[in-house]
Amino acid sequence: MKKKTRTTKISPETFQCEHDYIELCDLLKVAGPRVSGGEAKQRIRDAQVLVDGQVELRKKCKIRPGQTVSCGGLEILVK
Repeated sequence: MKKKTRTTKISPETFQCEHDYIELCDLLKVAGPRVSGGEAKQRIRDAQVLVDGQVELRKKCKIRPGQTVSCGGLEILVK
């Protein structure tokens, strides 16, 4: 009997950036999956956050429109 494999499809959420950029930690707090500031910083430190497919370890990294941030099964497209 074949086992069915589950695939988790990440549906991107969009975040409208009102300025030139938003810091990564702030983006996770505002648009993330109900993350506190401390938890956002911990996820970044633990290399659980990807920016455009690359691990990002800087909590104050400037995220600009057009970039994609992934964290904990959530994908955020910044516009």
